[in-house]
Amino acid sequence: MPNDIPVSRARRGAELGKLVAGQAVRGAGVRLSMVRDTEEQRIARTERALIEAAEDIVTVLGSMKGLAMKAGQLLSMFDPLAAFGDRAVSPRQRERFQRKLAALYDQSAQLPFEQMRTVIEGDYGRPLDEVFAEFDEEPIGAASIGQVYRARLTDGRAVAVKVQYPGIDIAIRADLKNLALVMRLLRGVAPAVADHTLVRELATHIAAEIDYRAEAEHHLTIARIFQGHPFIHIPAVEVELCTARVLVTEFVEGLRFDEITALGDAERDRVGEILMRFYVGSMLRERRFTGDPHPGNILLTADGGVAFLDFGLFKQMDATAVEFELDCARAAAEYRGADLRALLVDYGVLEQHSPVTPEECLRLMYEVSGWLLTDAETRVGADSASNALLAVIDPRRGYFDNLRREYAPAEHALARRAEYGTLALLGKLRATGNWHRIAREWSHDEESRTELGALEQQWLRARA
Repeated sequence: MPNDIPVSRARRGAELGKLVAGQAVRGAGVRLSMVRDTEEQRIARTERALIEAAEDIVTVLGSMKGLAMKAGQLLSMFDPLAAFGDRAVSPRQRERFQRKLAALYDQSAQLPFEQMRTVIEGDYGRPLDEVFAEFDEEPIGAASIGQVYRARLTDGRAVAVKVQYPGIDIAIRADLKNLALVMRLLRGVAPAVADHTLVRELATHIAAEIDYRAEAEHHLTIARIFQGHPFIHIPAVEVELCTARVLVTEFVEGLRFDEITALGDAERDRVGEILMRFYVGSMLRERRFTGDPHPGNILLTADGGVAFLDFGLFKQMDATAVEFELDCARAAAEYRGADLRALLVDYGVLEQHSPVTPEECLRLMYEVSGWLLTDAETRVGADSASNALLAVIDPRRGYFDNLRREYAPAEHALARRAEYGTLALLGKLRATGNWHRIAREWSHDEESRTELGALEQQWLRARA
C-alpha cells in the first residue's frame, strides 16, 4: 500500500496513462479472442477482463485520490455497458464489476495516520491532544480527497473528523490539467459517460471542494434548511474547529447502505422515499442541493431517520432554472408535447428550426425521467439510472441524434447528476413507490399521499 499520494502532473499523468493503455490492450485482446471463442468462452473471457479492469481501476485510482478517484466512483454508480465491444455485459458481470468499484467509496488505500496528523496539527497550529480529548487513529472512511476519523471533544461529544490528504490540492489541479487522460479512461470503460457535460461539470466543481471551509458553509446551509425535520438528519457542524483541510461534524451512528439493502421491502421502500425527498426535493423545493448522492453518504439511524453526510459537491440553482425543470415535468406528465418543445426552444435547449419534433421531446423526457412522470407504483430496477443516462448520450442507442447535437445548459448538469444518482440508489435498494405522486408535491403543490409526505408537509407548515 503506498504511503503517499502522487501529486505531480507528470506522475499522475503517467499513472493514468498506464491504466488507460492497460484497458485498451485488455479490451483489444478480448475482441480478438471473440472471433474464435464459443459463446461460453466469450462470456468467461469477458468476465475475467471486466474483473481485472475493475481491480486495476480500484488499485490505481484508489491510490491517486482526487478527480481520478471521483471518475472511478462515477463509474460504480452506473452500468459499464459495452466496455469491450458492442455487446452489453450480462447482469452478473455488471454486478461483479460494480461491486469491485464500490470499494472506491470507503475501502480505498489509506494513508498512515502520522501523515494525516501533520495536516491536522499544521492547520490548528498545536498538538492534536490539545484540540481533542480522544482521537481514534484508525480511519472509519476513506474518500476522494480525505480520510474520516472518530474523535471526542473535551466536553465529551463524539465527532467525525474529515482530514484532507496532504498535497491533494496539488493533485486535483494536476488532474484538471490531465483531464483528457481521465476522459480517455472513462471512454475505455463507459464510453457513453465520458464526454457528457456532467463529467466536465464535476471536474469544475471538484476544485471548489479543496477548501473544507467552503464545504462547512454548504453543510451549515443544508443543516439550517432541514433543522427539526421529522426524518432527515444533517449532522451539526463544529464551525470553530473547521479549517481549510479539517472538517469536524457531529458523529452519527447508523446502518450503512449495504446493510440497508439487506432489510425488508417496506423498510427499503421507506428509505427510498426519504432519499428522493432529500436529494430531489431539496433541489426542486429549496433550489439548493448536494450533487453527490452515493452509498457512502447515507446512514439509517436508530429512530428510522436517515442521516446525510458530505456536502462538498453543492449547487444552488436560480429560480428560473428550477421553474424550467418544473414546467418541463408538468408538460411531459400531461403529454403536452408542443408546449414541452416550446419550453425547450424558449430556454435555449433547442433551436427554433431544430428537426426535433414534439413527440421526440416527450419520448426524451420519458426516457430520462419516466420514473418521475409515470403515475403508478414502480419498482426501480438496477439498470434504471444507466438507461436514463444512456438514452441521450450513448450513440449506440440510436435515440435523439438531433437532440444530442443541441445546446445542453451546464446549469442543469448537476441537477441531472442528483436525479440519476438518486435513481441509482433506488435501484440498488430495489425500492418501490409512486415517485410521480411524490414529485407532484413540488411540481403541482399537491397534498402528500404518503405517511412520510404528511409528516414533511406538517413540518414545512410549522417552519413557514
